[in-house]
Amino acid sequence: MARFAGKTAICAMAAAMLVSGSKITVGATGLTSMLPAAGLGLELSEGQSVKTVKEGVISKAKQNNASVSGTVSENGLSVLENKSITVDKEIVEPVDTQALLEEAKSKETKAEEEKFKSLVIAQVNDYVNVRDIPSEEGEIVGKLYDESVGHFEEEVDGWYRIVSGSCIGYVKGEYCVTGEDAVELAKEVGIRLATVTTTTLKVREEPSTEATVLGLVPIEDELIVSEELDGWVKVDIEEGFGYVSTDYVSLSTEFIEAESKEEEEARLEKERREREAAREAAARARTESSSSGNKQAVPAVSGDGTGSSVAQYALQFVGNPYVYGGTSLTNGADCSGFVMSVYANFGISLPHSSAGDRNVGYDVGGLDNAIPGDIVCYSGHVAIYIGNGQIVHASTARTGIIVSSATYRQPLCVRRIF
Repeated sequence: MARFAGKTAICAMAAAMLVSGSKITVGATGLTSMLPAAGLGLELSEGQSVKTVKEGVISKAKQNNASVSGTVSENGLSVLENKSITVDKEIVEPVDTQALLEEAKSKETKAEEEKFKSLVIAQVNDYVNVRDIPSEEGEIVGKLYDESVGHFEEEVDGWYRIVSGSCIGYVKGEYCVTGEDAVELAKEVGIRLATVTTTTLKVREEPSTEATVLGLVPIEDELIVSEELDGWVKVDIEEGFGYVSTDYVSLSTEFIEAESKEEEEARLEKERREREAAREAAARARTESSSSGNKQAVPAVSGDGTGSSVAQYALQFVGNPYVYGGTSLTNGADCSGFVMSVYANFGISLPHSSAGDRNVGYDVGGLDNAIPGDIVCYSGHVAIYIGNGQIVHASTARTGIIVSSATYRQPLCVRRIF
């Protein structure tokens, strides 16, 4: 009886620690950095790591005067060596943490898919109108953009009532998918991200703390996840694909939500004000540069040519070094430090963060609409568009500041300041 009770307590405790999930929150005009894989507005925490489970097993055993055989490694990958745990001098069967983890992941996947069934995903060229009643005669209260999502509430005569961000209303069912059809589509249109939660994250060539470091990523940067393993995720960085421990990132899936009529009007007005402020700042910077006798700091421009001047100015530093954490255009900068310092010469203050740059200015809708001076954001990287399908960027420690094709990697978004 003691043996059975001890085994049950340990297994139940380990299993309870494996319950996991995530949250979906999305932005109207672009991607946000929220967490994933559930219905809109739901929030769950990411699953406990294998390391946490094993430490919990050990702790529980010690509370019962147990002796434990096995080890827990730094990254939580080593499994208890399938040896026995002695509790009150009774033998408890080995705890198969790997089996527990796989079972929990399977349950999480099924729960995620069930929640995806309640999503309504737009499949249109641009957007579908959200109306206040289930009729084309209804007032337009917002827009559900292509491949953006809402939460299904009910169907009325071929119309779906949805909740998407602050927008509540009806969309015509023929322009959207939901139910079983939404499950796989949600996985395609959502972007799985890993947000760095430690000061400097080491990205390794293999999923092991002994593997060679491929690159470094600063806190709060967001990396696209291409594969999820036990305790590790494969991510995309400037140096290539590598692996990071899930102990040092938070995982998320991003979707786009509807934009209400009021939000659209506010966004357009905000963008207008920001463009005007950016032009005024650039004009002041040119005036100050001219009065100080520094003709080269900011090339002379007029009207809407400011973006081209940004690109021209940035190109002066091609060949200079890449330095992680740096902001010097001559002595070395990292990708966001380079963009920040280039724009600083035009009187514009930008964050020293590639993730932060995804929220500056306004979204232009992709590379097809890009003009010189636009900021092109990638997974854990950022660059300046210079025209003709090319960018200038502080790439890696090996290459320094270089010119590349804008499509050398898949862009997340293109932002415009001026």
